[in-house]
Amino acid sequence: MISPPWITEARAQIGVREIKGPKHEPKILAWWKAIKRGGIKDDETPWCAAFVGGCLEAVGITSSRFESAKSYESWGSPLSAPVYGCIVVFTRDGGGHVGFVVGQDKAGNLMVLGGNQGDAVNVKAFQRSRVTAYRWPLGVPADVGAPLPLLAAAELSTSEA
Repeated sequence: MISPPWITEARAQIGVREIKGPKHEPKILAWWKAIKRGGIKDDETPWCAAFVGGCLEAVGITSSRFESAKSYESWGSPLSAPVYGCIVVFTRDGGGHVGFVVGQDKAGNLMVLGGNQGDAVNVKAFQRSRVTAYRWPLGVPADVGAPLPLLAAAELSTSEA
């Protein structure tokens, strides 16, 4: 399976995390600038949409250019089911969350590469019951119908804010 370029970009960011205190992670600030939200000058503002947008913009795809995860519910083309590399939007207490689908575990949970998952970029498991949308970049062919890769179980995400 060939990874879409935004997934290659996203994987390169695994391990980036917030810096506690008055300093802020430069990569997170750069993602805010990439999505035209350079007025946000910290890494405490929920940044999952900045991460997704920054990865898309880095490979020449216009993101939603908005700080809200839910802005991706109407971005790009809708998918009726997840495919490798798609953008997935979730509901959570107090808002939403957005990331990239990179597989599933044996229990059927989605494996999501995302930012601000426990204050870091990583891959975590998410229950499908939380999904509000699957989206794909306009004009880019999707491998619809291909099975999601089966990945080793990961911790269920419980903190995306």
